[in-house]
Amino acid sequence: MEVIKLTVFYNHSEDYVNHMYQSIIINHPHQLDPEDIAARNGLSLVYMRSSSMRIGDTIVINEDLSEEEQWQQFGHELCHALWHSGNQLHMPVPFRVYQEYKANNFAQYACIPSFMLHNMKLPKYEEIAVLMIQKEFGVSRDFAKKRLDQHLQNLQFG
Repeated sequence: MEVIKLTVFYNHSEDYVNHMYQSIIINHPHQLDPEDIAARNGLSLVYMRSSSMRIGDTIVINEDLSEEEQWQQFGHELCHALWHSGNQLHMPVPFRVYQEYKANNFAQYACIPSFMLHNMKLPKYEEIAVLMIQKEFGVSRDFAKKRLDQHLQNLQFG
């Protein structure tokens, strides 16, 4: 009987997030705490009634959002804090759109790290797998579904 071994290839963003978490000794979903992640990356994190944003080395998260939305917004703003510079109000629109696209993608990997997702024993039924990811990583259903789809595509085409 031939055994098929899946090789997993990570893209640049996934690789970056995986190494970042492992370098700050975050290896399990229960360790994914925004305050801790921010502090270990030399960033401040504040919650207030305003739009979520990054201002210098401070990440501001809208306190009126649900916990899931706050976590997802943190992943998005973490990308801006670690990868982007400048004020988006003074950027050409295409560059701003590009940064937002990158931050949305980065948030998927920051909130549900690839190496953690890869180590999970996911059920074969999609809805149950989505619920498991949603619960394990504290994200919304749509966010979990999108991330599962990305993960399965990487396994298939990696």
